[in-house]
Amino acid sequence: MRYINFRNNPIGFFDSGVGGLSVMKKAIEIMPEESYIYYGDSKNAPYGTKTVDEAKKLTFNAVEFLLQKGAKAIVIACNTATSAAIKDLRNTYKEIPIIGIEPALKPAVESKKEGKIIVMATPMTLAEKKFNDLMQKHNNHKEIISVPCAGLVEYIEKGILTGKSLNDYLQSKLGIYKNNKISNIVLGCTHYPFVKDEIRNIVGEYPNIIDGSYGTARELKRQLLKLNLKNNNCKNGKVNILNSSNDDKLVKLSKKLLEI
Repeated sequence: MRYINFRNNPIGFFDSGVGGLSVMKKAIEIMPEESYIYYGDSKNAPYGTKTVDEAKKLTFNAVEFLLQKGAKAIVIACNTATSAAIKDLRNTYKEIPIIGIEPALKPAVESKKEGKIIVMATPMTLAEKKFNDLMQKHNNHKEIISVPCAGLVEYIEKGILTGKSLNDYLQSKLGIYKNNKISNIVLGCTHYPFVKDEIRNIVGEYPNIIDGSYGTARELKRQLLKLNLKNNNCKNGKVNILNSSNDDKLVKLSKKLLEI
């Protein structure tokens, strides 16, 4: 078995680019004693406009890479990659916990606020069976509007988190709903929390803006405790950031987004 069950080994995080850092940031907040290794596949980003088979192959390659680095658990911190590959990953790598992420529809539906729910996500996430099953489960409670956001990942990968061009893009996606009563906006891609403030500028103060990062981090902790993989160190662990692109700017951007 290539995987060695060591508590002190790092937790592997994977995303198609820098977006999954929003999830790892939450994990670090609740488990600072753990060490983390983050692998962003910015060279092949975005995944959301690829075929399912292409996204699945790239995700498997990334998981293999993280296992070779000694990861004791894997978090697929990418909604698109989770939709495309999580089932096959768990069937293939049964010896380690593999945690995925999905749009946080449940807290949106359970919110007491009145109004429609918007789900912003990549075209692939919205088209996949996993998301549509989730929609079927919840859309009898409130009206849910899917908003495909092809191109938004590219803004964030370039470090464009504010400014007119981003604002114009978000206006084109959300502006038509401003006269509707929107109760919740679900960020169905881990990149999107990094432009949360810009989204807020467009939709105003009323809607909740929800992402699944905290729930994913809690599930990771639960799995580590269940499998006796939790690191019991008293001091903070190490954070290692790697990217398939050779562009040093992406590593610098990653550290900026993590605030380290």
